Amino acid sequence: MKLKTKILLSVIVIHGIFIYLLTELYTVNRNAFLIGEALLFVSMIFSYWIYKSISQTFDTISSGIETLKDKDFSAKLNSIGHPEMDELIYVYNLMIEQLRHERLLQVEKSSFLEKLIEASPSGIIIFDFNGNIATANSAALEMVDLSKNEHLGKPLNEISGRLAEELMALQINEPKVINLNGLKSYKCHKATFTDLGYTRTFITIEELTREIYIKEKNAYEKVIKMMSHEVNNSIGAINSILNSCLNYKKQLNQEDQEDYETALAVSIKRNSSLSNLMSNFARVIRVPEPIRHNVELNSLIRSVILLMEPEARKKQVNWQWDTNTLTFEAFADYQQLEQVFINILKNAIEAVNLSGTIRIQISPSVNTISIANTGPGISNEVSRQLFTPFFSTTKNGQGIGLMLTREILYNHSFQFSLQTIGEWTEFKIVM
Repeated sequence: MKLKTKILLSVIVIHGIFIYLLTELYTVNRNAFLIGEALLFVSMIFSYWIYKSISQTFDTISSGIETLKDKDFSAKLNSIGHPEMDELIYVYNLMIEQLRHERLLQVEKSSFLEKLIEASPSGIIIFDFNGNIATANSAALEMVDLSKNEHLGKPLNEISGRLAEELMALQINEPKVINLNGLKSYKCHKATFTDLGYTRTFITIEELTREIYIKEKNAYEKVIKMMSHEVNNSIGAINSILNSCLNYKKQLNQEDQEDYETALAVSIKRNSSLSNLMSNFARVIRVPEPIRHNVELNSLIRSVILLMEPEARKKQVNWQWDTNTLTFEAFADYQQLEQVFINILKNAIEAVNLSGTIRIQISPSVNTISIANTGPGISNEVSRQLFTPFFSTTKNGQGIGLMLTREILYNHSFQFSLQTIGEWTEFKIVM
């Protein structure tokens, strides 16, 4: 029962007793009865005024309580004319105004933070109290290769992909640079924040691919230019001397002439090989800007396969075509793309086992070309070093093919990847 109802019942009972006493007094003393009746009337009026004041006060308090329950901080209470209650209402209104201001400030900050996170070029993944993904911005979804709602409520160990695996191994406040397939490089940082008194974690992912590529390129350009200058200058002079020395062959004994000539020929040939090696390195840093025009890729790849057929025949390669179109054009440099496909197919033929398969997939609908081969695949250790300058897994390899391929595709702004998926090692290019 409400307090207001209890007061009303108490007033009714008390006045009922007074009325009963007045009826008894009527027979004894009529003058006293009239005085009592007048006092009863005054008491009833005063009680009504008191009840109305208390009722108004209680209604005001109830209204304030309901406002707080509904979290409606826009409504204020009006003064009711009682000094004590009006002071309480004034304090209440100040509190409501402060709550409204704090709530508005919190909403604005939260909205700004959400927009800032979403607009950030860095990937941001925020976890809930149980370690499941609570939210992730568009950059993070693209980096981890997830759809908008696929990640919600899942821990990292339920998400496939190399980057997710690497993120699981992160330690709090220990930034780490993660390299994927020799192409993508990410700086990842795991940290904590406090929410409702409990600790939650988040991960930031910053792509460094372009910055690392530019630094690598500047570094190996300087090295190659210096080496090329020194080696070519020395080789030219040495070969000139060696060729001059051949003129003295006849001054030797007959039995020594052949060995003498052979030794000089070997030295000259070795110098020529070294010069060719430096020329190959120099080609990487001298790749010209692409001269673009429409290139029909089906015929281009078939011409490259025809060129590589003798090597493929030695390994009894099975060619598998997967395309539903006769023409697929790209706006690119024909000669540079031809060099790219030569490098890719050469590596595929070298990697494939005897009687293995090389699959060519052309998908104009998504502007994608995929060249995949069966074979031993690429290990995680090797995958991290792919496209690294001068890195090669083949004996006597120089690591120039993938460097040149990367340079050409970067200049064309084509996206590309090289990875082992199941039994296939796939080089995919998105035009």
